[in-house]
Amino acid sequence: MKYIISLYFLILTQLTCFGNYILVPMDQEQNNHLKAYGVTFWVLEQEIEAEWLLNYRGGSFMFENVAHFEQELVIRGVDYTVLSNAQALQIKEEIAHPESNMDIMRLDAVPRIAVYSPPSKQPWDDAVTLVLTYAEIPYDVIFDDEVMADLLPKYDWLHLHHEDFTGQYGKFYATYGREAWYIEAQNQFEESARKHGYDKVSHLKTGVVKKIRDFCAGGGFLFAMCSATDTYDIALAAEGIDIIDYMYDGDGVDPDVHEKLNYENTFAFKDFKLKLDPYQYEYSEIDNQSYERGLREENDFFELFAFSAKWDPVPTMLTQNHQRQIKGFMGQTTAFKKHLIKSDVIVLGDCNSAKEARYIHGTFGKGTWTFFGGHDPEDYRHFVGEEPTDLNLHPSSPGYRLILNNILFPAAKKKKQKT
Repeated sequence: MKYIISLYFLILTQLTCFGNYILVPMDQEQNNHLKAYGVTFWVLEQEIEAEWLLNYRGGSFMFENVAHFEQELVIRGVDYTVLSNAQALQIKEEIAHPESNMDIMRLDAVPRIAVYSPPSKQPWDDAVTLVLTYAEIPYDVIFDDEVMADLLPKYDWLHLHHEDFTGQYGKFYATYGREAWYIEAQNQFEESARKHGYDKVSHLKTGVVKKIRDFCAGGGFLFAMCSATDTYDIALAAEGIDIIDYMYDGDGVDPDVHEKLNYENTFAFKDFKLKLDPYQYEYSEIDNQSYERGLREENDFFELFAFSAKWDPVPTMLTQNHQRQIKGFMGQTTAFKKHLIKSDVIVLGDCNSAKEARYIHGTFGKGTWTFFGGHDPEDYRHFVGEEPTDLNLHPSSPGYRLILNNILFPAAKKKKQKT
């Protein structure tokens, strides 16, 4: 009898200690935060659910310890801990405590990802494609042809590359108007406009932003950075209005532009005025300029808001990080003036001293959108023609983590096929 009891406790102890779960910590103990997102995405591709432990050790991930999972973590250089059933249960009980600002978000779908990017090589890189490649997360590149052919419903998540949706080719005319890449891009855009039945590139881009708006309305997740943020809203507000000068579309600007802008059409911004000078490298007053910000690289930071994980899971997911203070970085559109942001927009990260928001989020129809100011989180002032950032040097970048939060966000809810 004693032997049977001893054997029972031995078996129970072994079962309790056996590593049935893997915890991927996302606090300072993790040496490669960016690859950790890629591993979690890969786990979902194996048809295994993962759990996002919101506000637990920097937003850690936990999933079953299935064969070869540890091997994949080792290959990708991601730190992890093997847990017993009892240890995993203890973590869940800690998170579930009503006084803890933590929660568990189940990830049970593989987001289908698209990046809206021109087919021609541009003289700048894109932070999202850089981090997707580094994290080994698969994505498709699409552009105007695919959008106008109504292929967006194939995807759950869409990123807008460094793009100008006003049809002014980035307002690079004054500086780069004679460069071969600029001329080639303009010719390609004009040919694309004709192909789709438009007489101007600006009209084609209006058609594109409306298709993307419909994508969000149907339940899609939209993410944009740099100039793709404000120019998207400008294009929506300026539908049917000529806001660009002759060197971009062959004729002049509508003299009553600012009386005709329709701010009800926009996602994020209101009451803004446009910068109509075709030689000025700026689209509108939405972007907080360097002379207005009063910040330098040494003191340019923004703070992530701390949301209630149990009551506000969406903004909590989007702000998971091992650091709450994020170093700033510039772009053609760097930051958004707070007084020009609509009242229903959620500010995820801001710099109060400059009266600006850097990271904002909202809903449209059944879907959501997120705008992130700046060009490259690890290159403070990225110039045209510079080499792309090597993320092997920044495997735990807090700024790049914010991008990847958005990548996994759609996995938190099973998506119905959009039609």
